[in-house]
Amino acid sequence: MIKLNVNGQERAVEVADDTPLLWVLRETLGLTGTKFGCGMAVCGACTVHLDGEAVRSCVTPVRRAANKKVVTIEGLAPDLSHPLQAAWIEQEVPQCGYCQSGQIMAAAVLLRETPRPTDDDIDDAMSGNLCRCGTYPRIRKAIHAAAEMAAKGAEK
Repeated sequence: MIKLNVNGQERAVEVADDTPLLWVLRETLGLTGTKFGCGMAVCGACTVHLDGEAVRSCVTPVRRAANKKVVTIEGLAPDLSHPLQAAWIEQEVPQCGYCQSGQIMAAAVLLRETPRPTDDDIDDAMSGNLCRCGTYPRIRKAIHAAAEMAAKGAEK
């Protein structure tokens, strides 16, 4: 039995300790917002937070997440109130949408570490997340918009 804290809930899963975290999230816990893209930590579609850091869940063995906090797209803000979620909707970022949960999770770490990112900061932080539809300009615009929303929220 492996104990995890997923989106604020204590969970215990009975899986092999080398099972990729992605499959535990999707298949065992039913959290399908995190996507399988490449299985080699190259595309970023499977990005989740593990104790606040962005990780590729497709190559992260579940044992690495034991007794740690895992946040998936479902746990970022279930009511879509996170500035990134609001900006993604406002800027109409998704085209096919497949990569977007990984994009948002990577962007959330960026904004936590760099609340007012430049274009270069965004490009550097997001370079490991691939979008086959090419929505990169909208992603960048949404990250800037989310930074503005967060800054205005902090001023209140």
